[in-house]
Amino acid sequence: MSEEKSGSLKIENIVASGSIAKSIVLEMISTSVENCELNNKKFPGAILRIANPKITVLVFSSGKVVMTGIKSQEEFALGLDILIKKMKEVGVICYDTPDVIVTNMVCSYDMGNKINLNKVVMTLSFESIEYEPEQFPGLVYRIPDPKIVALLFSSGKIILTGGKTMDDIQKGLAYLEQKISSI
Repeated sequence: MSEEKSGSLKIENIVASGSIAKSIVLEMISTSVENCELNNKKFPGAILRIANPKITVLVFSSGKVVMTGIKSQEEFALGLDILIKKMKEVGVICYDTPDVIVTNMVCSYDMGNKINLNKVVMTLSFESIEYEPEQFPGLVYRIPDPKIVALLFSSGKIILTGGKTMDDIQKGLAYLEQKISSI
């Protein structure tokens, strides 16, 4: 992938999940931690909003967490540090080494030119493609290795999801570009 093209590859969202503690008393953290809310009737976890970096954390009584809204590996590390600090401040006994990892990345990319989705459908293998323009304007293409799902739009914009690292996303994009460059 050329340097110029990799410049338009942008992380839109990173989701990370895992365990930070053996258990967490949600009622306690929702009343003690700023920007943390709990509504058991609507959702079985507490919702903690970190302002900077802007990350939303779903906190469960099992000690598991899901972090979303992350834009970089640096934000992930910083957000996890802030989360652990907030939990410890209110008495949650956190693991020395939290087991939280990136589980999904969503990136956007602009090919820089239009894509003829009908040609893509006719050229690529049918079992990897879903395209129903009456239902959704994008073509869904499943890349086998790495396991990435790409949404292609006729404008040339592409959304890539399913990767756990930027390397996964870049390999998936290179595979996709190689497949559609011959069309």
